[in-house]
Amino acid sequence: MPGTAKVKTKVKTKVKKNQTFDIIINGTPYRVRKERISFDEIVDLAYPDGNRGALIKFTVNFYKGAGRPVEGKVTKRRKIKIKDGTVFNVTRTDRS
Repeated sequence: MPGTAKVKTKVKTKVKKNQTFDIIINGTPYRVRKERISFDEIVDLAYPDGNRGALIKFTVNFYKGAGRPVEGKVTKRRKIKIKDGTVFNVTRTDRS
């Protein structure tokens, strides 16, 4: 028909129920069962000792992500879409 525009549709790939993703946090490989991972989940894997005092601050950067952007900083209210090979660098500092 003249005057009609084609509509582009995004093709979503569904994550299989028991699919796992191999990611790297601070040089250590981890296998997770989620397509998206939060700031707190990343920090918990990087520093399982749970040392989260009032003066402790964490910074999380990533690259090779599955979503957009494919690299950047993870904030507390953000979940990152991951794929095999996504890399996270987590640093813990004392704000004093």
